[in-house]
Amino acid sequence: MKRKIYNELIKWKENSNGKTAILIDGARRVGKSYIAELFAKENYKSHILIDFSKVPQEIKDLFDNYVDNLDYLFTYLSGYFGIKLYERDTIFIFDEVQLCPKARGAIKHLVADGRYDYIETGSLISIKKNVKDILIPSEEHQIKMFPMDFEEFMWAMGNETLMLFIKKCYENKEPMQQAMHRKAMDYFKEYLIVGGMPQAVKLYSETRDFEKVDEEKRDILKLYRDDIRKFADEVSLKVEQIFDEIPVQLQRHEKKFNLSSLDVNARYREYYGSFYWLQDAGLVNLAYNTTEPNIGLRLNMDSNSFKCYMFDTGLLLSMAFDERGLVSEEIYKKILFDKLSFNEGMIIENVVAQMLVSAKKKLYFFSRNDRHDSSEKMEIDFLIAKSNITSKHNITPIEVKSGKNYTYSSLNKFKNKYKDYLNKSIIIHQEDLKEENGILYLPIYMTELL
Repeated sequence: MKRKIYNELIKWKENSNGKTAILIDGARRVGKSYIAELFAKENYKSHILIDFSKVPQEIKDLFDNYVDNLDYLFTYLSGYFGIKLYERDTIFIFDEVQLCPKARGAIKHLVADGRYDYIETGSLISIKKNVKDILIPSEEHQIKMFPMDFEEFMWAMGNETLMLFIKKCYENKEPMQQAMHRKAMDYFKEYLIVGGMPQAVKLYSETRDFEKVDEEKRDILKLYRDDIRKFADEVSLKVEQIFDEIPVQLQRHEKKFNLSSLDVNARYREYYGSFYWLQDAGLVNLAYNTTEPNIGLRLNMDSNSFKCYMFDTGLLLSMAFDERGLVSEEIYKKILFDKLSFNEGMIIENVVAQMLVSAKKKLYFFSRNDRHDSSEKMEIDFLIAKSNITSKHNITPIEVKSGKNYTYSSLNKFKNKYKDYLNKSIIIHQEDLKEENGILYLPIYMTELL
């Protein structure tokens, strides 16, 4: 299926010209191997795919024993895989490279040799045991791959024109109008349910069967739990505990992660490594509370106050409705047609976080609770910074509203208190685009355009 990251690979090939390797980092099953091999097939005369989850130890040992004899290394790999090599027209794919750190460490020498190009794919790239005893190559250009975004989902559904109209309305700050807004929302509700995992999207595009899609998503969730038990080592119990707790935490009105729900005596320092593992695996999106909505949101970050979102909302739905191990077609259809009463806010906020991350935004929020001064009690769902920083008006506050009837007293207080810091104020809702009283109301499907 068509993925935007393909264009990033094309740009890398053109700009690098063999001077760097490229590493595609992301959660398992987001399509890294597929896109790497597709790119190799369409842009090189030959390619060799080395899947380090399958190759024998003798192949892994080559990168330990023959980095100083690349002629032998290339001859051996060419013979083993039965692929002819062409200078500057062959690419090697190091798939699941985290399973062979020495191969990743060898990138420095392979790139310096200059004969061939290299793509690495992997997850858990940064954890200690996957970088132990190697020098991280400076010749490695790293890009992040996420689940399919809303536009990619519509491409998979066979619609390549609707997002062009959505972008035009966003750029001109014009409403979509009733018919087109309804059409976009219908697609978006499907995206909300199916999610962005390529296998689930492909199955849905072929069958339109929510139950089959749910089975596919549960297989993926089982794979992640198996990975946690296999690779998280001494923190595996805590990691799995956090992972299973995500839907429960997001259903709370106050969505900041409450460690006491894991253990009444829990402290962040005891769980930091577990959250880091999940983030490095690409399975969660963490949003941190910033105490001052000014440039350098990270500088004012409170690392002990954070929200933990599932990286794919379709998977979150399958986790949330888990009473019988399968979400029935009937429940999905009720969600699709707004006939089911549940805490929709957690799903909507999660998908907004997912879309902001896909748009390469860092996640921050603002939370202040002063018991003695109600004017200081504020909760802003997300804060994002402008790309081009100026002397003031750099921060965009974003409120996410799931229902039709809502208030925004926090946003008004926030605007009044920090007016010199703020660029524009946005409410993301399920209605059409409009502007009123200095607030831009965006339909939720426009989130990834921010």
